[in-house]
Amino acid sequence: MAKPGIHPTWYPEAKVYCDGEVVMTVGSTKPELHVDVWSGNHPFYTGTQKIIDTEGRVERFLRKYGMVEGGDSGKQGNKKK
Repeated sequence: MAKPGIHPTWYPEAKVYCDGEVVMTVGSTKPELHVDVWSGNHPFYTGTQKIIDTEGRVERFLRKYGMVEGGDSGKQGNKKK
């Protein structure tokens, strides 16, 4: 039970535009939404994203926590009893 007169107009078929073309319709308080990026042209969702590991961060992490052979994972086990 919404109070009358205090809520914005609801547009159940609001059009979403990206690069000048309609990409989808959604419910919104505005009749038209203009976006720069959406799931249809974002590299993460289209599968064209390239993961760049310039400093070997992933390998360094794996070595540090002993997830790869040849790392310094034995640092903790070198204590004498």
